[in-house]
Amino acid sequence: MACFTVPATEAIITTVAEKIIKSKEKRQALSGAVNTKADENTESIKISFSTKLGWLNKMLWGGSALLAFEHVWHGEVVPFFPFLTAVKDGEVKEMLHEMATAGVSMALLVTAVWGVMVGITSLYEKFSNEKPDIKVGQIQGA
Repeated sequence: MACFTVPATEAIITTVAEKIIKSKEKRQALSGAVNTKADENTESIKISFSTKLGWLNKMLWGGSALLAFEHVWHGEVVPFFPFLTAVKDGEVKEMLHEMATAGVSMALLVTAVWGVMVGITSLYEKFSNEKPDIKVGQIQGA
């Protein structure tokens, strides 16, 4: 009925947060507060948090759009006020229950998957930026 509104609401909030964080990162980069220098022999891999938050936004907006389309397809969302047939038919209690169960579950699942993505990316960044113990030309055990 209206479960897609929960991830859509989260998408709105994270989109605003992404814009704010991106502007702060831009200001820090312009002021030179962020040390982006890498060692001369290695390249530093670092993905900004605003980019990672953008991944969550894309996942939430895409899922919400797909769910909204599915609800339109089944006639649960109509192009005239009150837009949701559950409100028109007096099924508000069932609609709120679906939002609280299915909508929140979907939003949490998408956020959890994004969290795993960010965790894996952070591990990759950490291990790819470590300096090797062996220098070029050094042979161990000889």
